[in-house]
Amino acid sequence: MAIVTIDGVPREYENGTTFEEIAKEYQPRYENMIALVLENGKIRELSKSVQKDCQLSFLTLQDDIGHKTYVRTAKMILVKAVYDVLGTEKVSRIKVEFAIGQGYYCSLKMEEQLTEKHIRKINERMHELVKADLPITKKSYPIDDAMEIFRQHKMHDKENLFRYRRSSFVNIYCLDGYYDYYYGYMLPSTGYLKYFDLMLYENGILLLIPGSEDPTKIEYFEPREKLFKTLMKASEWGERMGIDSVGDLNNVIRDGEIGDMILVQEALQERRIGKIAKEIVERKNVKFVLIAGPSSSGKTTFSHRLSIQLRSYGMIPHPIALDDYFVNREDTPRDENGDYNFECLEAIDLKQFNEDMNRLLKGEQVELPQFNFKTGRREYHGNLKVLGPEDILVIEGIHGLNPATTFSMPDESKFKIYISALTSLNIDEHNRIPTTDGRLIRRMVRDARTRGTSAQGTIAMWSSVRRGEERYIFPYQESADEMFNSALIYELAVLKQYAEPLLFGIQKGEPEYYEAKRLLKFFEYFQGIDSQNVPANSICREFIGGSYFHV
Repeated sequence: MAIVTIDGVPREYENGTTFEEIAKEYQPRYENMIALVLENGKIRELSKSVQKDCQLSFLTLQDDIGHKTYVRTAKMILVKAVYDVLGTEKVSRIKVEFAIGQGYYCSLKMEEQLTEKHIRKINERMHELVKADLPITKKSYPIDDAMEIFRQHKMHDKENLFRYRRSSFVNIYCLDGYYDYYYGYMLPSTGYLKYFDLMLYENGILLLIPGSEDPTKIEYFEPREKLFKTLMKASEWGERMGIDSVGDLNNVIRDGEIGDMILVQEALQERRIGKIAKEIVERKNVKFVLIAGPSSSGKTTFSHRLSIQLRSYGMIPHPIALDDYFVNREDTPRDENGDYNFECLEAIDLKQFNEDMNRLLKGEQVELPQFNFKTGRREYHGNLKVLGPEDILVIEGIHGLNPATTFSMPDESKFKIYISALTSLNIDEHNRIPTTDGRLIRRMVRDARTRGTSAQGTIAMWSSVRRGEERYIFPYQESADEMFNSALIYELAVLKQYAEPLLFGIQKGEPEYYEAKRLLKFFEYFQGIDSQNVPANSICREFIGGSYFHV
């Protein structure tokens, strides 16, 4: 027998009792479904069992890691259902591409066109698998044996990935004879997947999953055509370059071809920036270029590079930060915790901003402010501005796409750009790299270098940053005239050298330890790249240092 202490109360359980059995006893106390447990501070799957005295607590679908476990399990059941319905002879590949809202887009390589009828049959098969409550088992294999399993199942992306893995063993999950590898934890059986839906979207499958705020409710899916096209372009470009997954990237590094690949990727971004500049110039009446995007998208470097391209067309760009129009500190709204809310729209003096911009548009001279973040006040230091025929203002700020920000400025004078780091690289076909992971790593490296912020501090405030993005940025992304993807296919292999020492600094027992451990495991997939090949004007330099621009 083992003494298991839960909520401060010790109880006796036989050794070998699964955490799932214990979780079922305590489930009535929780509003949301229990997905994982913490055993003496270590995350465990419910299929694991009690082996000794321990402290136990529960993680539900409202916890980020619990929600990710639910999503991961849903993906495995979907892939299994696709092969059950369509057969491996018809479907040569199913790839989990990226997230669109609460949906996960999956592309299929198959002989015939995917139809609504196919989706219905796959959905029915998923529900059959869920109703059957089949176990999802995990077994650890020596890496050579694991690679042989992947080879036999024609999972060459996974075989390629684990060629570079340093560990001796690999955990493989099995569902009703279907074997697969997944980066992260799994639920113990198919019966846990209570809420999901499928729909035909473009030429693929959209797997709809509830968000973590309400894990029982699937929100109405709102198509995001511009975002989808931008993501697909990046994915298709990676495929054309032969870099579809981390294993492919590692091959390029191994073969000594990464220098050329970096130049090709940077050239592609420069061409895209030039195209945006050309479109701005051709519109004639544009005087205000508004750039917005989530944290660590590379907005500052992008605005500099766009300004250079505009200058090549004879324009005279002037950078303006919306942050310079912050209201004075004492007038800043506070959030529910009583802290200053610098991310809400009301933190900006919209009336003064619009008044200044309209006066500039009329040809009047305006003294532009500068916000002093130390004193918390707006100051004026004689920065006088008059817009001539070739002058154009490049305005950067998180609220740039919100129509309320530029409520009195004529639409024909504005050109809106949404920028984000939309990662197209996958770990393998069934394990995507969330765009939020890429941005978190960027910010962690930059803030440690420029602000002295620890990785622990960056991780601690990341959920708050994400909530602000969901509320103030993402709802307006489709209103942009152009979208720019700042993600670089090689950047995580560069950031690895900078991020790993920071993550190792987070000690066991600290709340951010689990996220640090997850990211450290993530970096194990990558071969590292020396940063010397990264050009000085690269967006990557905004984060690792050595940029040509003052960022």
